[in-house]
Amino acid sequence: MKMTMHINEDVLDRVMKVTGAKSKTQAVEIALTEMARRHKMKELFNAGLGLTPEELKVEFAPTAADALDDHGLKVAEDKEPYGGPAAPGQ
Repeated sequence: MKMTMHINEDVLDRVMKVTGAKSKTQAVEIALTEMARRHKMKELFNAGLGLTPEELKVEFAPTAADALDDHGLKVAEDKEPYGGPAAPGQ
């Protein structure tokens, strides 16, 4: 289904940069999915979780937006410590 929308280009460009989206459509889908996920989290917290660890894992499965740091920037892969490969568990 094709749809025409009027979206602020500066905001859309920013979303594409911070999420790594390859297209405008992908950027909008990522943003909408993240918004829906955050709303669901808020509803669950307000209702009192009462979920098992497995249910929490399913409900809060990572999305592309989870690859962002506290400043809204894409998080790079963990770097190896100086002098060699990363120790197990790092």
